[in-house]
Amino acid sequence: QVQLVESGGGLVQAGGSLRLSCAASGRTFSGVDMAWFRQAPGKEREFVTFISWSGGETYYVDSVKGRFTISRDNAKNTVYLQMNSLKPEDTAVYYCNRRWGPQWTWGQGTQVTVSS
Repeated sequence: QVQLVESGGGLVQAGGSLRLSCAASGRTFSGVDMAWFRQAPGKEREFVTFISWSGGETYYVDSVKGRFTISRDNAKNTVYLQMNSLKPEDTAVYYCNRRWGPQWTWGQGTQVTVSS
């Protein structure tokens, strides 16, 4: 049973930065491509970015490209999301999970609120 715990969210002004963390317990991240997703109020959960198991490949949706950076530390079983130049439209609950295949049980997510 994998448990995902996201943290690092908060309230920031537009243009600010936050660094999110996602820690997994119950199994290792090693060998697993990981991703961040987000769910804005009244909308479906959407994919944001992923990182390959080795960290050598990343992908970002256009809306966050150049502003967000995903990284990982397999030794710590942790994935990170550095978010810069935040915009009000980035307001959402952010979740991590495996990118491909059956998803693990979702964590509680971490709330990011960007004020204008």
